Amino acid sequence: MANAFVHVELSTTDLAKAKDFYGKLFEWKLEDVPMGDDTYTMIKPVAGTGGGMMKNPVPGTPSFWLAYVEVADIHAATKQALRQSRAGAPPRPSVSCPRRGRRGRSVSCPRLGRRGRYRKSFKNTR
Repeated sequence: MANAFVHVELSTTDLAKAKDFYGKLFEWKLEDVPMGDDTYTMIKPVAGTGGGMMKNPVPGTPSFWLAYVEVADIHAATKQALRQSRAGAPPRPSVSCPRRGRRGRSVSCPRLGRRGRYRKSFKNTR
């Protein structure tokens, strides 16, 4: 499938409760990875797209899921998303994710909401 979903991420107001709920509901294997002062929980399902959970970094913001879609060229995909959304905001730079590749920042689209883009390869990441 072209442009498949490759990672889903939950930013939650209560990480312990989310881990307990989703871990039992879907029988996901969850692995905590230290990230500075915080913890990122990797979601490892038996089959399908994996992901992660983290404490929502913005106080007062409700919990939300963000899906990442694989693209061949993160910079071109970001520019295209901004053009199509007519948001007019300048592209935000992509960031490196340890052992995962390059991740584009989410783009807000008035019609579609927030979307993330993800590039698995470390080649030509600049």
